[in-house]
Amino acid sequence: MSNDSNRRPIAARASGWARSISAALARSSVTPNQISVLSIVFAALGAWLLWRATPWALVGAAVCIQLRLVCNLLDGMVAMEGGKKTPTGALYNEFPDRIADSLLIVALGHACGAPWLGWLGALAAALTAYVRLAGGSLGLPQDFRGPMAKQHRMAVLTLACLLGAAEGVFAQTQWALRIAAWVIAVGALLTCITRSRAIATALHTRDGA
Repeated sequence: MSNDSNRRPIAARASGWARSISAALARSSVTPNQISVLSIVFAALGAWLLWRATPWALVGAAVCIQLRLVCNLLDGMVAMEGGKKTPTGALYNEFPDRIADSLLIVALGHACGAPWLGWLGALAAALTAYVRLAGGSLGLPQDFRGPMAKQHRMAVLTLACLLGAAEGVFAQTQWALRIAAWVIAVGALLTCITRSRAIATALHTRDGA
């Protein structure tokens, strides 16, 4: 990421544990790009567990989702605050996120018995990033607003996995997963609309000034 205006606002970035871990990683031989790739590994494992959809697998999937987000947090901190920014960092900042999102959201659709809904959610999630980057290519600060940005999608998915695990034990149903798939898909599409409208407004304001 080139500057702070194009960094996703994450409250955990200021936390003590994140600063301590990122500082330790910055002193090691680990690169930010390697951390970014590790996020795909956690997402792939989480997707496999989610696809199995047993109660314990869903708990494991929730853990993997959070570990994926920790990687997404630390790669930028090691690059920027740790002084290990690389020329390819921007690519590794974006592509692993798209892969990880797709793996998890597609797996969600299969887990709840509606594969098409998972694919729709994955496509909509990718489009939210496309719209954000389109704004950046037009000279605007990248817009990370929701209502279903990456952190919101993963929060919904994590909660759904935990509720789904309990639901599987006590009711043997999958309503939590199916509702989450709908919330992510519809919310991501709405996010595309809100970001597009914000970009259009910013362009009118800038070019009309």
